[in-house]
Amino acid sequence: MQIEGAEFRELQLQIFRTRMAFRRCMQRTLKKKEAGITFEMLQVLSCLWREQGITQQVLAERTAKDKACLTNLLGNLEKKGYVCRKEGSQDRRSKLVFLTPEGEQFWKDLLPVLDEVYTQVGHIIGLEHIQSMLSGLKNVHDVLESL
Repeated sequence: MQIEGAEFRELQLQIFRTRMAFRRCMQRTLKKKEAGITFEMLQVLSCLWREQGITQQVLAERTAKDKACLTNLLGNLEKKGYVCRKEGSQDRRSKLVFLTPEGEQFWKDLLPVLDEVYTQVGHIIGLEHIQSMLSGLKNVHDVLESL
């Protein structure tokens, strides 16, 4: 069976639609829980929860944000007291980003709310289907990265 470009374009479009639906779902959850942050801020906090002390450049790449957008997000998160930026020890122009103690506590408080959404969606979709989609998407990623 030959794959036509139209099928791959449809896959790309569906991935984009799914991402947007996920964003809207998370934004509704954040609003309902009066978290006081946006989905984009959540992405930054989530990335920092996994690894702190990374450069703004690395954070921009991992969150798929341009530098200007990330600078704005970090400024807003700093105003809320959730993150801080420090000069890098080897390159003073390079800023390293960290969660503050308040940011760590906020994340710990928010995690059960997010897990509730993931669990609910997981029950509806089913573990086997999720694993299958994950495997397929990893395969697509690897192919695209190799071209």
